[in-house]
Amino acid sequence: MYCQVCGHQLIKKKCGIDGEVPYCPNCKEFRFERFNSAIYAIVLNPSKDKILLIQQYRRTDNILIAGYINKGENAKETLIREIKEETGLNVKEYLYNDNSYFKPSETLIHNYVAVVDSENYQLTNEVDQAKWFLINEAVMAIKPESLAKSFLLEAINKFNLK
Repeated sequence: MYCQVCGHQLIKKKCGIDGEVPYCPNCKEFRFERFNSAIYAIVLNPSKDKILLIQQYRRTDNILIAGYINKGENAKETLIREIKEETGLNVKEYLYNDNSYFKPSETLIHNYVAVVDSENYQLTNEVDQAKWFLINEAVMAIKPESLAKSFLLEAINKFNLK
């Protein structure tokens, strides 16, 4: 690992309660590792009895709408933007569900339950297919053993979705 400022090789050095942290002996500064932030959206129809699942990138797995948080943007703004960008739907209300760190992409994922204004989605080129599922059907249709499924199950219990 190398310093993003000067290019010097970093070493591990104790940094208070943070433990061993990459350190640039040339700049004499700690270089905390960076990671991504993203949102996953459990999208409910206006009557809150269906969940919209999508398929992307020519894969057949049913997943939640997701997107990376852009620099200068907060998670709520990303939630609203991603749903609008991918489906044309407008968010009427939302609740924060939970978050989890996804190691494969070094991403902290924030999960929301969002209620949209209509069931009439218009897909963009970011989404191959989408379908509304009754909540119990969504549990069976979503990608098995995925972070998306664990968020969905947690939201069903937490918010008593039926």
